[in-house]
Amino acid sequence: MLILGWFLLTGQFFPLNLGLNESESLALNALLCMIFFVQHSVMVRKPFQRWLEGIFTNVFTGAVYSIASGICVLILVFFWQQSSTAFISLQGLPRLFCRMMFLLAIAGNIWGNRSLSHLDPLGIKSIRYRLRGKEIRPQPFVLKGPYRIVRHPLYLFSLMMIWSFPDLTSDRLLFNFLWTAWIIIGTLLEERGLVNTLGKTYQDYQKKIPMLIPFIKIR
Repeated sequence: MLILGWFLLTGQFFPLNLGLNESESLALNALLCMIFFVQHSVMVRKPFQRWLEGIFTNVFTGAVYSIASGICVLILVFFWQQSSTAFISLQGLPRLFCRMMFLLAIAGNIWGNRSLSHLDPLGIKSIRYRLRGKEIRPQPFVLKGPYRIVRHPLYLFSLMMIWSFPDLTSDRLLFNFLWTAWIIIGTLLEERGLVNTLGKTYQDYQKKIPMLIPFIKIR
């Protein structure tokens, strides 16, 4: 996550030049994104989770998922090919504004994660509880922090981090569009899953709180 954050801030992590032309570089970059999207989306599905539990038990599936996601992110940022084609390069106050938006998005992510302290996104809590002989109990649906503003604040802050980069090259534009599309599609699919799981409780939440953009209710 830190490496991905650095990549979003600077536009690169490891300046590896494979000697590809513009089209080949963009095709490789798109493939790297798709590898992460497929891994992230397939491994979170319940059928795959059940299959994984047959190998590692449910205590370790969260950690396995996090490790696999981390590997895919490392592959993406390591092999990402930068483009020399630049569309926009903001300077002065606009550039400073973009940097401030990035820092605000980081603060928002921290705020959102702290509001979900009962969750175990890295799969560490379930292992720790098992070592202590405890069980993780289901938590009630409680609205805290930024979840009182939008239903998916972590996705909103991720989009802010993605689009606040002040230098828009062709490879960065490709990254922004692919990741924005994936986040929006993932949000809609997650909404369906939450309605199926929580029923009327989540439907009432949908009526009161916007999905991604504050003050704009899109169900």
